[in-house]
Amino acid sequence: MSTHLIPQLSVLDLVPVRTGQSSVQALAASLDLAALADRLGLTRYWFAEHHNMAGVAASSPPVMIAAAAARTTRIRVGSGGVMLPNHAPLVVAEQFAALEAIAPGRIDLGIGRAPGSDPVVSSLLRSSGPTATVEQFPQHVRDIITMMSPDGAQLRVGDGHLYRVAATPAATGSPDVWLLGSSDYSARLAAELGLPYVFANHFAGQGMAQIVGLYRDNYRPSEAFPEPRTFLTMNTVVAESDDEAHARALPQLRAMARLRTGRAMRPLETVEEALADRPDHVMEVTIESMRERWLIGDADFAAKHLRGLAEQHAVDEVMIVPVAGTREGEPLDATPGRATTLELLAGALSAT
Repeated sequence: MSTHLIPQLSVLDLVPVRTGQSSVQALAASLDLAALADRLGLTRYWFAEHHNMAGVAASSPPVMIAAAAARTTRIRVGSGGVMLPNHAPLVVAEQFAALEAIAPGRIDLGIGRAPGSDPVVSSLLRSSGPTATVEQFPQHVRDIITMMSPDGAQLRVGDGHLYRVAATPAATGSPDVWLLGSSDYSARLAAELGLPYVFANHFAGQGMAQIVGLYRDNYRPSEAFPEPRTFLTMNTVVAESDDEAHARALPQLRAMARLRTGRAMRPLETVEEALADRPDHVMEVTIESMRERWLIGDADFAAKHLRGLAEQHAVDEVMIVPVAGTREGEPLDATPGRATTLELLAGALSAT
């Protein structure tokens, strides 16, 4: 008797770092979580790209993808996403062609247009070459797709002859390329190029229906993707009780509120630290406005809500960002709250 999830469930991981935790421990916890997602039958596991943030260790998606691919057997692993302005297109193509060779048929290349960092770090990331402009982004996406293909790209060089550029010498397949965004720019480009698209609902929070509708209405079928393809993203905390879920959500809510109000970032608080510190009015209002858009509750509530959203937006997959915090005394090299979120939600969504 086979079991599947309705809707399909996937994960976006920022590799959070909490109070007293090292990068070694945070990465170990996330890789264990990827292995759990694989065992639970989830569809894909993506790593974000953020730089120089005290509470986030997801700075190099290709490295994390390779490690996760080695720990899993069936789940798709990928980037959510590679921030293309930080990288030369050929480097991205080579990295993901190599990943495709490591885990054939299991690699997703999600590409974003934002820097994922502050101006200082952005300048360091791009110190070896010129900064990519918005105008170059569409061509760079096309170049990556072509260079990763089995035939590679053909460039006409100075004397007029054609020069082949291939991301890997003998590709037998290519990663699926997704465009990510929180505005209509990437939605329009994905529709034009015939690529899958994901609206970053987990941090944008508004405009999803309109932008996804624009993508679908303007979609131009491609050979790889004859139909438009998209899914939802959602910050999610699921626990045995509603009260426990809301307590586990508080550290990440406070971290995001600090980011949105321009305050200094720091490692993610424990649940006890978050509960002990009363926020000022600005923080409190910001936290409550975000809480309304996050999925926080017990398994039955979360499953019912996700099914409703999937039906409302006509998608068969939801990608959650499991943001459950950790209680004091829980192991530093594990992430029990996030693991519980996956286990309870997968169990509630399972059907035979």
